[in-house]
Amino acid sequence: MADSGQPPDSGDVDWQFDTVAGSAGERRDFRITLGLREGWSRSGRIYDIEQAVRVAHDWMKRRADAGQPFLSGMFTRGEVVYAWPGAGGAGSKGAAGSDREPVAIFTGEALPLYSGDLDDESICALLNDLASEMGRVLGQEDLHLAYKDRAWVLRRVRDKGDGRG
Repeated sequence: MADSGQPPDSGDVDWQFDTVAGSAGERRDFRITLGLREGWSRSGRIYDIEQAVRVAHDWMKRRADAGQPFLSGMFTRGEVVYAWPGAGGAGSKGAAGSDREPVAIFTGEALPLYSGDLDDESICALLNDLASEMGRVLGQEDLHLAYKDRAWVLRRVRDKGDGRG
């Protein structure tokens, strides 16, 4: 039967939707924002958002295959615009800098139906793990995260066991 582009004929049935048992609860939205430019340099490699999507998708699948919890969400591309004071510090005129860079923004909600058994600490740990994985692959220095009414920054640090410091 060919697809006419029309919704299936419902006949005389009046369609309605009911709340799914166990799906209602506290809103627990989250966001991870990471740059698509590698490192701090203006000449750093620019990654495509698809590379961030692939890292997140692989992370989700690995965790799902292992029977571990994971977070699902959606990606959007954005651009962060920022400035900083000049050498004289805040309040001094002139020599201020500014820049912009493309970012990937991963947003979602820990829905009661699928994540109701996870407490806030577990959700934050999952966010940190996913953000860190994306940050490593995309060569990031800082990762910006938010969960419910909290926000924090993860910053890359040298591994103390790498012999460099």
